[in-house]
Amino acid sequence: MADILEIAREGALKTQIMYKANLSFTQLSNYTALLLEKNLITPTVYDGREGYVVTPQGLNFLQKYRELIRMIEIIGNNKKAALSVQNNVKKT
Repeated sequence: MADILEIAREGALKTQIMYKANLSFTQLSNYTALLLEKNLITPTVYDGREGYVVTPQGLNFLQKYRELIRMIEIIGNNKKAALSVQNNVKKT
């Protein structure tokens, strides 16, 4: 869902979202239905074709999602560093 929000930040056609996020039509339909229900995207029309654009709530969600991913990466890096230190201590 974060990929869809990222792709649709400035507005995107359904087909653009589908290809860039590597989704089937069914997957796209299911995810966009949920994102619409949660008011994270809104429908729009470009040159007579259906698309979506991210709402302010969607941008807020995307920001929080990125923060969470960064925290998880930091925790993961800290654990790797701690394991490396432990392994080096055991070897000596």
